[in-house]
Amino acid sequence: MVMFKSPATKSLESDAFLKKTLKLNNRDIIGSGGHGTVYKLALSDSLTFAVKRLNRGSAERDQGFERELEAMGDIKHRNIVTLHGYYTAPHYNLLIYELMPNGSLYEYLHGRSKEKVLDWPSRYKIAVGAARGISYLHHDCIPHIIHRDIKSSNILLDQNMDAQVSDFGLATLMEPNKTHVSTIVAGTFGYLAPEYFDTGRATTKGDVYSFGVVLLELLTGKKPTDEAFMEEGTKLVTWVKTVVQEKREEYVLDRSLSSFPVDEVNVVFSIALKCLEPEPARRPTMAEVVKVLEQLKSSSIVTDS
Repeated sequence: MVMFKSPATKSLESDAFLKKTLKLNNRDIIGSGGHGTVYKLALSDSLTFAVKRLNRGSAERDQGFERELEAMGDIKHRNIVTLHGYYTAPHYNLLIYELMPNGSLYEYLHGRSKEKVLDWPSRYKIAVGAARGISYLHHDCIPHIIHRDIKSSNILLDQNMDAQVSDFGLATLMEPNKTHVSTIVAGTFGYLAPEYFDTGRATTKGDVYSFGVVLLELLTGKKPTDEAFMEEGTKLVTWVKTVVQEKREEYVLDRSLSSFPVDEVNVVFSIALKCLEPEPARRPTMAEVVKVLEQLKSSSIVTDS
């Protein structure tokens, strides 16, 4: 049986839904990762889903499915992708999500298509939306949720280009009276906080660090592990910090940004670097990040009027 979570899907017959799901093939693939494949499933002209198929066969894969279900629970937030249902079978598990028609932030910033160029207002909007979603996980969910894999490919964009945080396969629940959760080191190279490798402790400040890397992607248009940096034995974070220290921010800005408010860009650079502080205690919380980002736009509106 397919288990549905929301009114949008409860009216569907699970058997009919499953029959359509079993007919998905390579032409329907819209994404893939280390733990599974994502398909586009159109039930009608107005009802389309993203179906993530997670192959079973190892404890790690099954735990990822369980973690995603547990973390998503009853979450309902405009900046977190909606889980509509799930299905379990002997050889695979399915997670049924709302389809994000504009794909991921990674695709916009690093994809081959030159038609998908994000202007500054769009980048700012995405930064604020993603920050709100992560802040909700850290501060408003009980237990609190540490995402553990914040990156541009896990920030999806809906029809209005609003950001929605996705992929909770590594998410960890943390009781309010705890400061960390001890885990094996997992996540994506280039986004992981440096202390995570030393301690094996997942904290909300680790997510803050990862979000700082995403901000640098939005500002520079470059991947965290761009080949040019790797050849020099460094990475995006190190490169940007060096340039900013030399007061040459304009040299690292994405060249596809034809126009932008310099003051806003400089403030976002400042927020990113605070998120990337080597010492976790010196990083802001995501609630503080949201506050500064929101104040930035409201103050610029006042200034412009």
